[in-house]
Amino acid sequence: MKTVDRLIAEHNLIERALTLLEQAIATIDAGQSPPEGFAPWAVAFFRDFADGCHHAKEEDIFFPRLRERGIPEEGGPIGVMLYEHTVGRDCVRRMAAAAQATPFDASGFAAAARDFVPLLRNHIFKENNVLFKMAEQVLSQDDDDEIDRDFTTREQEQGLDGLAEQYARDIERWT
Repeated sequence: MKTVDRLIAEHNLIERALTLLEQAIATIDAGQSPPEGFAPWAVAFFRDFADGCHHAKEEDIFFPRLRERGIPEEGGPIGVMLYEHTVGRDCVRRMAAAAQATPFDASGFAAAARDFVPLLRNHIFKENNVLFKMAEQVLSQDDDDEIDRDFTTREQEQGLDGLAEQYARDIERWT
């Protein structure tokens, strides 16, 4: 299913960035500073790509279609995913405040990142292994084609096409 494959590919990129964030936490815990510029880059990645691109497509396009096809939001997996998106946004806001502080608030950044990493890793696991399996059962080929087109249109209209590739190059540089 194209849309599920596309979302999983984005999850893979997000997980690579989470690994970098875990490395930054370890660096801070060792009493050192993360690489110059990493904290603001991480905030931008999780705000602009993970949330502004990936979660926005899920919330505005993918989840509504799943609801139309009978997957519940209230008391169901979509409601859990939406709640976790909200909690994740709060973690990213806290990381942003710490990254923008003068001087850099390393302990605040690490504390927010420590909350964020397991939240997002578990979130991705649930989507990949539960919600996406459910989606494959309820979405038709026509649904999949339409959602895929809507994803592409959204990325183009909001200037997000190529964002995954840009961030993949950035992640390689940070590795």
